[in-house]
Amino acid sequence: MGHKKLVRFAEIETFPNVLQYPEGIAGKWKEFFKNDNPITLELACGKGEYTLGLARMYPQRNFLGIDLKGNRIWAGARKALAEGLGNAAFLRILIDGIEKFFAPGEVDEIWITFPDPQLRTGKAKKRLTHPRFLRRYQQLLKPGGRIHLKTDSPNLYGFTMKVCEMYGCTVLEHSDNVYAQPEIKDELKIKTYYESLDIAGAARVHYVCFTLPQTIPGTELDARLQEELKENEQPAG
Repeated sequence: MGHKKLVRFAEIETFPNVLQYPEGIAGKWKEFFKNDNPITLELACGKGEYTLGLARMYPQRNFLGIDLKGNRIWAGARKALAEGLGNAAFLRILIDGIEKFFAPGEVDEIWITFPDPQLRTGKAKKRLTHPRFLRRYQQLLKPGGRIHLKTDSPNLYGFTMKVCEMYGCTVLEHSDNVYAQPEIKDELKIKTYYESLDIAGAARVHYVCFTLPQTIPGTELDARLQEELKENEQPAG
């Protein structure tokens, strides 16, 4: 590990707005934020551009950026402290296990912003809108809590729409070309570092907002989903 990363890891240990694998935090986020305001999560937050942007936009809400990369979290947390954004904080954990850190219904909303699309069919279970993750989110989201996906990957967007259809999610809004819309919501104008890179080379951004059904179908349907993905997989070459 480089010297700069070591310095940053040491610094975030001292940041009051960063928690790393905290024990016993589930059910106590109102105490952490020192208010009863609604909580929004940004998953795979990177440098926290959405966490910060939304915190500036909505001072009466709390925002929590979640990522495993401490080096990235450092950038967002440092900026939040510099700006005095008391409603923005960061949690360093694996998203695979996120339900351990929140009580049922403790979270109002989730944003998934430009995550790794995990394009290989064999890695579909790592996609953050795969049903195995949706089941985790259901354990901490309040009933009717919204999930937002913003991505430059047409594959991840199409996959998410398919999951919504197969698993009974309610799609509230979607677009395969956000910036082509005549009116763009302020939340969608926030840009992440990865959005600026346009890794997918799609030159367009996709968005879907949905809610979860009361009960998410089980792993038998997951197997069917995986089979359909394999059937539709494009041959190499």
